[in-house]
Amino acid sequence: MTSYALFLGCTIPARQPHYELAARKALTKLGIELVDIEGATCCAPPPLQSIDLETSLAIAAYNICLAEEADLNILTLCTGCFESLTIANHLLKEKPELREKINRILSNAGKEFRGTKEVRHYLQVLMNDIGVDRLKQSIVKPLNNLKVAAFSGCHLLRPSELLRFDDPERPRIFDTLIEALGAKSIPYKNKLRCCGGLLRGYADDVALAIARDKIVNAYNARADCISTLCPFCFLTLDLGQMLIKTTYKEEYNMPIIHYAELLSLSLGVEPKELALDFHKIKIDKVLEKIG
Repeated sequence: MTSYALFLGCTIPARQPHYELAARKALTKLGIELVDIEGATCCAPPPLQSIDLETSLAIAAYNICLAEEADLNILTLCTGCFESLTIANHLLKEKPELREKINRILSNAGKEFRGTKEVRHYLQVLMNDIGVDRLKQSIVKPLNNLKVAAFSGCHLLRPSELLRFDDPERPRIFDTLIEALGAKSIPYKNKLRCCGGLLRGYADDVALAIARDKIVNAYNARADCISTLCPFCFLTLDLGQMLIKTTYKEEYNMPIIHYAELLSLSLGVEPKELALDFHKIKIDKVLEKIG
């Protein structure tokens, strides 16, 4: 069994325990051990880098230090956490002067970044540790006939030269993993465009218009659901449909489902085990189609 230090970040434990639950069930079934790391803090999300880079790197590096002490690589579910921790890990490994500066900050907390571990998003673990062929062999309930609009969000793909996750212009990994479950990953307009979530609090009307555009494009492509990886994208598109209903007087009822939930269902986890009541837009139509 391969083991990883599980880094949950803030949004998932605070607002989306169903995401964590589904990921734990699915990855455990696939032979991945998730080890909780005590004392983890916020990842220092990507916007913080533009305000104070050294502070953001020190916070991210603190969490990497915890994984180093546990002698484990890190597995993230949140794409924002993946971006923050991966950038910090890369920069501090490549720039000795910067690492020395950050380590002076970390010494106040009794930590030292050594650069001995890697940060992985769970899709990378599925692709590289499990492999598509083994994943297909593990499926007990194929998601046949389910048309899925894949939405990876922004933080998984860019900055591509640092994250090195997938082709930022023509990504295929997420689509490949959806189709490994038996579902069809469908094309739709502006698939790679942002969900608008990071504009909330600054320009709520613009953020909602961008989210609506995402929902409308998936709806027009006849998607059965939109599958997400980022907890913030999930909130923006799931809860956002309640705001679209009151603001635009439009109702789409487009189910928003984390990939980990689709993965769990295809591995035979019963819906009643997945805390699906946390979805604002109910996913009953998807469950009926899966059977």
